[in-house]
Amino acid sequence: MNERFIVIGITDSPTPFFPPEVREVIRQGVVFSGGRRHHEIVASELPTGHRWIDITVPLDDVFAQYEALPADSEVIVFASGDPLFFGFASTIRQRCPAADIKVYPAFNSLQMLAHRLVMPYADMRIVSLTGRPWHAFDRALIERTAMMGVLTDRQHTPAAIARRMLTFGYRRYTMFVGEHLGHPEKERVTKLSIEEAAQREFAMPNCLILRAHDDVGTVGAKPFGLPDERFSLLDGREKMITKMPIRLLTLQALDLPARRVLWDIGFCTGSVSIEARQLFPHLHIEAFEIRPECEAIITDNMQRMGVPGIEVHIGDFLSTDCSALPAPDAVFIGGHGGRLKEIMAKAVRHLNPGGIIVMNSVVAPKVTTDSHQLWDEACRELHLRQDDPMHIQINDHHPITILKCKR
Repeated sequence: MNERFIVIGITDSPTPFFPPEVREVIRQGVVFSGGRRHHEIVASELPTGHRWIDITVPLDDVFAQYEALPADSEVIVFASGDPLFFGFASTIRQRCPAADIKVYPAFNSLQMLAHRLVMPYADMRIVSLTGRPWHAFDRALIERTAMMGVLTDRQHTPAAIARRMLTFGYRRYTMFVGEHLGHPEKERVTKLSIEEAAQREFAMPNCLILRAHDDVGTVGAKPFGLPDERFSLLDGREKMITKMPIRLLTLQALDLPARRVLWDIGFCTGSVSIEARQLFPHLHIEAFEIRPECEAIITDNMQRMGVPGIEVHIGDFLSTDCSALPAPDAVFIGGHGGRLKEIMAKAVRHLNPGGIIVMNSVVAPKVTTDSHQLWDEACRELHLRQDDPMHIQINDHHPITILKCKR
């Protein structure tokens, strides 16, 4: 693998400015690399006889071309803005830890947008949606972030971002969109409400800043414990929801501040998943339920509570292919249909070492199979270490035992 890279940041200007030191680097260069748009911008600056390597996905092909170069080659890479700000210099460092890298940065796009707006940005939280899922953006919303800079792509456009915010009730923001920043003719900066942004199309490349109307700026202050009456229920049955005090004790048993991935098996209304995501938005949550009607219920509840980002799986958990899902380090079993031992056995096969499983056992009349007994048998057979059970009763309904074991 080639071990020397010079990475030069540029803006969207068709006539880039380079200081004398950088011009000399370019003049002496032989092998250059960058995106096709970068090539269009710098083509007139490149020396005669140079070689250009396009940076396209999959990046394995790009790095294979770098590796095929002579050992003493130097690759001069052009990248947008600051190459260490979610940029290609960071990618080189990840793939080639021993590489000699020199960086000549330009202002990144979010800095340029803040400069155009004369908006102090020391407290701005940065989220990249460029080739990434929604998780970090959703987390920032749930955490009531007052000012957020967002890097976009062709799927995560300003309009798509605004529509997601509206779906989950995050209206109390103003969106500032910068298009073609640095281009003397195409640059445009627009201030919009979230409703307005959801209806607009914007030229690429673009980025945006979201600023809350106040310190909370979203669906309201983040609650500690979601009221039961705010949830949609399965057939209106109040007993088909884990009550708030039990939810909070259950989340405590799951030790979620120290966990990364939670599986909620038998989610029903989704109350445990939603409470977990609300309180611990760093979590990746995979929620499973056999009843198809529960998909609409959890979706409605996620939108009611302003909690995006829970991955929902409808179907029999025991028949679900979980091989591509992130392995859990916490599992909550909310329902088992008499197949607790089989469900626990499958969960344990995926559970990371040190992972936790929690279940709430209810002793009720007419129940022929004692779930606590099945739990004990499963723990013995699967060699799981149990914590002392926690017994609790919050009203006139049946007492609940919170069961916990560790792998």
